[in-house]
Amino acid sequence: MRQRLISTLLFAGACAALAAAQGAHAEDASCRTVRFVDIGWTDITSTTALASVVFEGLGYAPRTTVASVPISLAGLKSKQIDVSLGYWWPVQQKAVEPFLEAKSIEKLEPPNLSGAKATLAVPSYAYDAGIKTFADIAKHRDELGGTIYGIEPGSSANAKIQKMIDTNQFGLGGFKLVQSSEAGMLVTVERAIREKKPVVFLGWEPHPMNIQMKISYLSGGDDVFGPNYGEARVYTLTNTDFLTRCPNAGKFVSNLRFTTDLENRLMQPVMNKERPQEAAKAYLKQNPQVLDAWLAGVKTLDGKDGLPAVRQYLGL
Repeated sequence: MRQRLISTLLFAGACAALAAAQGAHAEDASCRTVRFVDIGWTDITSTTALASVVFEGLGYAPRTTVASVPISLAGLKSKQIDVSLGYWWPVQQKAVEPFLEAKSIEKLEPPNLSGAKATLAVPSYAYDAGIKTFADIAKHRDELGGTIYGIEPGSSANAKIQKMIDTNQFGLGGFKLVQSSEAGMLVTVERAIREKKPVVFLGWEPHPMNIQMKISYLSGGDDVFGPNYGEARVYTLTNTDFLTRCPNAGKFVSNLRFTTDLENRLMQPVMNKERPQEAAKAYLKQNPQVLDAWLAGVKTLDGKDGLPAVRQYLGL
């Protein structure tokens, strides 16, 4: 009887130890709902969908609120929002810096996207024909019809182009800036490409235009759009206690790194009205290798290994 009692106690102890080991890294139940904010830009909608799909595979319940940049920052400050994947630097710097200086939100380093750009571009055949720099545009005034194509009226990029024209920078005095919607501009560029005509337009990456058309970015515009072809970086923001309150979810968010090629390709179906979550799942099924780095050291909500759980969730 005594031996049986000892065996029972030992077995119970072993079970408890095993259960404790299995649940040692389980996230607090309050972390199950991860609250994202999407500022409504297609690239951020796309990357937020990617992160949300992976969180679902880990057993979390991500929730996304669409809000403007000022409202998203206020939500992070008040801890009504956990994560934003959409701090575009330097475009949003003036809006974000006061929150960072006041230590009311956190910025994760390094950025989740590097190598973004926005500057003037041409079809690659026009580049090969000699329009390689901002200084070359005026030399081809006649072929270009003295025209540069921008995006919607009121955009900061259009203002930079108009200022070049008004001040005759790069000899662009007398050129006309055609302001249109993004879609309208791209239709014009696509038509020019079909007809093999030169055209100068505002280009940027990430955007599907970079895989839909063969385009080249012009050098020499550092004083207008900034160095490295108007380089931009995108950072992840969190509220001030998310990483410590939910360390496992925070680890995954901290691991997220995207590439311009990834975003170019993921944005394409989203811009064609495919549901972001479905586009994200399709991308991950076709490119499962991205999960290895994202899920390094990451567990499921209940403390199991994250990578095999997400792969199973995606049917890989």
